[in-house]
Amino acid sequence: MANERIVSGAAREEDRGSEGGLRPRRLAEYIGQERVKETLTISMDAAIQRGEPLDHVLLYGPPGLGKTTLATIISAEMGANLRTTAGPAIERPGDMASLLTQLKPGDVLFIDEIHRLSKLVEEILYPAMEDYSLSWVMGKGLQAQSINLKVEPFTLVGATTRYSMLSAPLRDRFGSVYRLDFYDEAAMQAIVRRSARIMELETDEGGVEEVAKRARGTPRVANRLLRRVRDFAQVRADGRVTRDVASQALGLMEVDALGLDEVDHRLVRMIAEKYGGGPVGLDTLAASTGEEADTIMDVYEPYLMQLGFLNRTPRGRMLTRAAYEHLGLTPPPRLAVGQPQLWDSTGQ
Repeated sequence: MANERIVSGAAREEDRGSEGGLRPRRLAEYIGQERVKETLTISMDAAIQRGEPLDHVLLYGPPGLGKTTLATIISAEMGANLRTTAGPAIERPGDMASLLTQLKPGDVLFIDEIHRLSKLVEEILYPAMEDYSLSWVMGKGLQAQSINLKVEPFTLVGATTRYSMLSAPLRDRFGSVYRLDFYDEAAMQAIVRRSARIMELETDEGGVEEVAKRARGTPRVANRLLRRVRDFAQVRADGRVTRDVASQALGLMEVDALGLDEVDHRLVRMIAEKYGGGPVGLDTLAASTGEEADTIMDVYEPYLMQLGFLNRTPRGRMLTRAAYEHLGLTPPPRLAVGQPQLWDSTGQ
């Protein structure tokens, strides 16, 4: 059977005292993504007034931006239990059928990495999402039997970093689809302040700003860096996070002023020095750097593209002049100021 975790309202409250409690539990505590919050609030309020489950929700965007957190918030705001699983864990149609038949009225079923569901499993989901029913055939030939079951009304919350990999029939069955974007610096500073307060960590504005600007616009990264900065401040300083303490700690971790780490630098230098700035294919980059192609595409490329350091072109990945300047490298003649570019960033 698929791996599954059930989180009740009481369990969520017990978790608040631990560092797992850095996740916001209510929409009012959730920082950033204002458009998503506003439309989601309207949908939840309307569903509560009608006494119905919330329509199915699909969340997509780069890792670490709060998709799992939003699923937890939805279940809390709707007063429902949260059942959590992941696409790769649901291997057979029977696994999905077992999950769905165990749902209680109004439950929220959260499927992370939903793009990794198999086609056979997806087909079990379609009637469940539309009509709250299950229909499938067991056995073969003369022994085949058609099975039809009703399931309780529920809300499916799917999360994915690869929106394009979802099949069209599955995408179309979600009533609400939200893209989560990288956070701006003001939102990141607010997230760092909130996390420091929960961790009972003394900081000044300089320390908050230093952690926030190196967190890649990603709350998960901000919380990870803040924990390591706290350790450094505790051992090497007086326990207080100032700009200088944060800068020293993050420098020791090889996280530069823009939040690029050792892998980012290795990736950019590989394209610049070995492949002349590109174009170079994703699989070639993965083989050269020792990283998985999916990891490069989902984790590293989005932020490099957000910074304007990397373009995806029809022929492959290419560095921009800004990437060379940030690393202190000499750009090739084709990237000279005023030189027309052979390839734009519209390719995939």
